[in-house]
Amino acid sequence: MEDKLKKTKIIFVVGGPGSGKGTQCEKIVQKYGYTHLSTGDLLRAEVSSGSDRGKTLSAIMEKGQLVPLDTVLEMLREAMIAKLDTSKGFLIDGYPREVKQGEEFEQKIGAPTLLLYVDAGAETMTKRLLKRGETSGRVDDNEETIKKRLETYYQATEPVITHYKDRGIVRKINAEGSPDDVFKEICTHLDQLK
Repeated sequence: MEDKLKKTKIIFVVGGPGSGKGTQCEKIVQKYGYTHLSTGDLLRAEVSSGSDRGKTLSAIMEKGQLVPLDTVLEMLREAMIAKLDTSKGFLIDGYPREVKQGEEFEQKIGAPTLLLYVDAGAETMTKRLLKRGETSGRVDDNEETIKKRLETYYQATEPVITHYKDRGIVRKINAEGSPDDVFKEICTHLDQLK
């Protein structure tokens, strides 16, 4: 299992809130048969399962604290192992948020094949999030919160991109265009992986 996990394609997908990375991950899943794993989704699913781990996580999240890295990695690893035989690779969405997370991931799971950096300007991301906020009902889709989320994102992401750039695995995708245009650009990079 360990060896198979280390040999599988692992793609980190990094992009700001509103960059469209969720939309692009869906398109990649449909075309390439990869498994899309979002740490946020995994955490929410665990909390709603009512398991002991879910209850512990819920208490941490309600205090506005960050879930311990070990727990997040354990959940990612379990999810990957569960899908290992049916998946052509894994999209790890919104991860790593800091260099240390990336290093821990590599020690416990495996090294990324690529890092897709879905890059849209702050103005574009804000517009998209405000538009989403009209229909999403998400409490964090308002101008003030968006500004804070973008600041946090930029501070955390720059060192991550720099860290992986040295290895030559970062592919910066211009996410300003339509979802289809952005996807075409992503495909040119993913097609080279075969």
